[in-house]
Amino acid sequence: MKLQDKIQEATKQKGILLMTHIVLGYPSLTINRAVISQMVDNGVDLIEMQIPFSEPMADGPVIVKANQDSLANGTRLADCLAFAQEMVETHKIPFLLMTYYNILFKYGLEKFCKKAAEIGIKGFIVPDLPPEEGGEYLKYCRQYGLAPILIYAPTSTPERMRELAGYGDGFIYCVARRGVTGTQTTFDRSFDEYIAQCRASTDLPLAVGFGITNKNDVAAIEGKADIAVIGSETIRIVDTKGAEAVGPFIAGLRSR
Repeated sequence: MKLQDKIQEATKQKGILLMTHIVLGYPSLTINRAVISQMVDNGVDLIEMQIPFSEPMADGPVIVKANQDSLANGTRLADCLAFAQEMVETHKIPFLLMTYYNILFKYGLEKFCKKAAEIGIKGFIVPDLPPEEGGEYLKYCRQYGLAPILIYAPTSTPERMRELAGYGDGFIYCVARRGVTGTQTTFDRSFDEYIAQCRASTDLPLAVGFGITNKNDVAAIEGKADIAVIGSETIRIVDTKGAEAVGPFIAGLRSR
């Protein structure tokens, strides 16, 4: 089943889905493994696994530090791909890879897409690659059945949103506000107008990320978007309370 179809089917039962974000190798792959189990056991529907990169330009301080520490600990791309394969084989939810274009380019675009498809990855989020410069990337995503997740921002015009939707698959990632990850977002009238424009611009499911930290935030976007994305907050929880605290946090995010 295509990722888009899987998401649309799941939203009929759950109303809004939960997608979480982890940085591979932070604080270790062993803790990543425990955190993912906590997430899946407590109702997470999709997980994006970030391959660490030295200059993660879309990310805020929490995730930037996690990237830096993971690299300093010796995490390598081969480790990340082996771990991703293990997670796909262990847990029956869709997994995505998130990283920056340099990683794909250096590894080889076709080689990377082929490898990801072989291990069961469903799609990619590559925030620093505009589709106009990603012709080969998009070609290989199509060839190997991977969903290239495109990104809307509050600064995107309706015309640009429609153009991006034509390149994307799986779902659209709607950045809730300007800036980088990890800062609280206010879900006010301007957000409602923005997400309504996102909805009018594509038939793909909508995911909302950047600043979702609690049950109220998830409730605020239910009925407007299909997926709530929780990233920096789970990293903070692991840092301050340990991996075992992630499950109760996830379990408390959704009203049903």
